[in-house]
Amino acid sequence: MKKKVLPAIFIIVLIFIIGGIYAGQIAMQHYSYSTEKADLNSYFKISDEQDTAIILGNEMISERAKLIDGYYYMDFSTVQKLLNDRFYYGQADNTLVYTTASKIITAEIDGKTWTDSDGASGTEDYIIAKSDGDTILLALEYVKKYTNFFYEGFGEYNHIQLTTSWEDENVATINKDTQLRLRGGVKSEVLRELSKDDTVVVLEELENWSKVKSADSYIGYVENKRLSDITTISPIPVTDYVEEEYTSLLRDHKINLGFHSIAGVGGNDTLLSSIQNAKSLNVIAPTWYTIASEDGSIRSFASASYVKTAHEKGLEVWGVVDNFNGDLDFSTSEFLAHASNRQNAINALVAEALEIGLDGINIDFEMIASQDGQAYVEFIREFSIACRKAGLVLSIDNYVPMNFNDYYDLEEQGAVADYVLIMGYDEHYAGSAEAGSVASLTYVENGIINTLKEVDPSKVINALPFYTRIWHTSGNSLSSEAVGMQTAKEYVANHNIEMTWDANAGQNYGEYTSSDGTLNQIWMEDAESIKAKLTAMKSNGIAGVAAWRLGYETPDIWDVIAEFVNN
Repeated sequence: MKKKVLPAIFIIVLIFIIGGIYAGQIAMQHYSYSTEKADLNSYFKISDEQDTAIILGNEMISERAKLIDGYYYMDFSTVQKLLNDRFYYGQADNTLVYTTASKIITAEIDGKTWTDSDGASGTEDYIIAKSDGDTILLALEYVKKYTNFFYEGFGEYNHIQLTTSWEDENVATINKDTQLRLRGGVKSEVLRELSKDDTVVVLEELENWSKVKSADSYIGYVENKRLSDITTISPIPVTDYVEEEYTSLLRDHKINLGFHSIAGVGGNDTLLSSIQNAKSLNVIAPTWYTIASEDGSIRSFASASYVKTAHEKGLEVWGVVDNFNGDLDFSTSEFLAHASNRQNAINALVAEALEIGLDGINIDFEMIASQDGQAYVEFIREFSIACRKAGLVLSIDNYVPMNFNDYYDLEEQGAVADYVLIMGYDEHYAGSAEAGSVASLTYVENGIINTLKEVDPSKVINALPFYTRIWHTSGNSLSSEAVGMQTAKEYVANHNIEMTWDANAGQNYGEYTSSDGTLNQIWMEDAESIKAKLTAMKSNGIAGVAAWRLGYETPDIWDVIAEFVNN
């Protein structure tokens, strides 16, 4: 009997031993640290030997850099987005341009040399801007000449650390050799080894693991027990580049500007009649100049005697230059595309301004295509240099800001120009699909508020309409005509239209139906509507008022404008 029991006991014990060993192995596998290495090419999404990942601050971003001949490059749009949007790519000239407050620096694409508008030049050790198919790549070393940021490249598994802001951050010391892992958990793949006394940036603290960034910008997870001496530090910002100050010729009083529409030299004789009823007017802006051809030549109706008379009346004169009163085949796009064209126009305008004694220049460029937005803004930058040196006020006319016209870049205009003028009218215009106000109160208020998000109020002027539209709706046909205030009043009186105050529009509204069934409507611009707009302007503390155009107003308008200007 004993002989039969002993083998059975032995077998049972053996089973327990084997089971224990197996269970231990399972436990060890479950709790032991994986040594599997992460695929770092996949981690950094590296596609070839030039391709370089970008760690912006504490995040790997989708934008890429390239390592070419030992230098790091980014494509032009990424440089504008992340580092400095003042660089301009002159595609038609095959140049890279950077404009400061006093000079224009130009480099040829695929070259190492730059020149500036003061006659200086230099040669870099690297290609400044490289063509790469349809893309332009900018050397980060060149970008750093005009921008404050930090970058450091890591050649093994190409990636760069890019720092553009310097907020406080938490750092910790590694207290024992350990691993930085792709995810939290001992089974996650290893990104790299961390040594005792290494420093990491702590990005997020979890229960047992923390998300950290290593000194060579690997972002992963490490066990909390391996972190010691967590403290907050304030990084030292990069301040190598000192940007030139954009000085402004701001007046110490509210601007009250009247646009004087002049269609020929003979129009200059209407100066005195156009201002005979004006009160507190201090700037007159005659529409004298048009870009006549793509090469930058100017058509001018300017008159020195006009300037002399205006000055005697206590008025500054800001000559207006536009892009829409020349030949029908004139191409704004072609004019803006070439640096020589832009400079021809700037030189001609500034030279004549100085010759006849102008106080400023007003740029009224309209209907600019979105693809020409950057060229237009570059034109403004370059124009500002010439005006600053000549002591001329530079003001820029703009549509009421909307999402679809943001390429006019009011923020940059506000930095480089003296005044940014918003044309607070044409809410409804000749081509509108429906009848409506030329400038409702809400439209004007929103235009000012949105402008002030981009431009300091000390530089903002809002232009009011001295005109309205009379609308006619017959069946599916809509037409209108723009008329001055006196003509509008006569129209209302002649048709016995009852006018009522529309609080939403901030205007008196009236309508009547003709005998043929045509609906005639008018949103009146008068002293009451102008006062409502001026009240909104005053509450926002802007720099002044303008009006399109002199001669369209009734005399009582000047009393409400004078109250705004003088108070």
